Amino acid sequence: MDLNRKKLLSYFTPQRILIPVVIGLGVIGYMFYRDSAQMDFSPLYNAKPFWLFMTFAVLVVRDFGYIYRIRYVTEKFLSWKKSVEVIMLWEFASCVMPSVVGGSTVAAFILNKEGLSLGKSLAYVMVTAMMDNLYFIIAVPLVFLITAGAIFPEVSAMEFSVTQSLEIAFAVSYILIAFYAFLMAYGLLINPTAVKRIFLRATSFKLTRRWRAAAYKNGNELVWASQQLKGSTFGYWANAALSTAFVWTARYFVINCLIAAFTDISFHDHVLIFSRNMVYKIVLLVAVTPGGAGIAEVAFPTFFGQFLGRFTTVIILLYRVVTYYLYLILGSFFLPRWVLRVFGEHPEDEEEEGQLRLKPVSEERERKTGSL
Repeated sequence: MDLNRKKLLSYFTPQRILIPVVIGLGVIGYMFYRDSAQMDFSPLYNAKPFWLFMTFAVLVVRDFGYIYRIRYVTEKFLSWKKSVEVIMLWEFASCVMPSVVGGSTVAAFILNKEGLSLGKSLAYVMVTAMMDNLYFIIAVPLVFLITAGAIFPEVSAMEFSVTQSLEIAFAVSYILIAFYAFLMAYGLLINPTAVKRIFLRATSFKLTRRWRAAAYKNGNELVWASQQLKGSTFGYWANAALSTAFVWTARYFVINCLIAAFTDISFHDHVLIFSRNMVYKIVLLVAVTPGGAGIAEVAFPTFFGQFLGRFTTVIILLYRVVTYYLYLILGSFFLPRWVLRVFGEHPEDEEEEGQLRLKPVSEERERKTGSL
């Protein structure tokens, strides 16, 4: 990982921040214009205070879960304050980068700049990614059984062929995520060298040779990460697993709270909304726009419109405000302060051939020069 300060800041330019905002708000604006004659704003005046409070509470609980997890996954190396900064910047990175890329690479760099070794930074990011995937592959069968398979939108909401395509895409995505999660678990916890060998063999063919360098790099990173996790206790993994379940349950429940705040839904509807959110997230996972901007707004009515009717577009706006635009604002607040704290301590650092020269090295050179 050869990211330096200039490379990091290039991910957070004003253009990168404004593009998803313009796309997302543009799509929502068009939806308001298109449906203006049919929209019903009366639910705004009959909002349920309890569920509005629950929306706020779930957001706070979710963020606290992330902060708790990164602090304990890093074995309390990060203070609570630094854990808050890391999570806010991680969320910020996820908002301004395409969903298919995610913010993990930036997260590893951020942890490294907080003083963790490269191996540990990679290990901790891989642990969180592995736990996130494991939660998904365990939760999907559970909600599928509870809802009797009704986790996909009604056929009336879309063309039947599109519904079939969605089901196939979801099944393929689930299999790939499960394969990747178990492969990473095997590599991190049991035999990283074998997984590295799989990466290299998979990229030894003519059609896949272009990815061989990346496979070699990822294989090495997996080996380094595995070495850092040796000797981790049961308590370590229990904390990581429980906090992950806590975080993602809260994350999925945000939509439930927003819908319940403005309409009457049953317990069965809550379960259905929660389960459909998992399919919805798969759609966003393959989005090529930053933070799924535009795609998230367009796909929302397909999954949850039946519960909201003519009030759907308003909920889309509220949902994106509290789960997306809020973190763009918070990230813009935390980023300059973090950069000042991390890089500002060594103002004489210079970039040379893409690498940072740190102050201790410069001082050592000056000391040696002075002694000649």
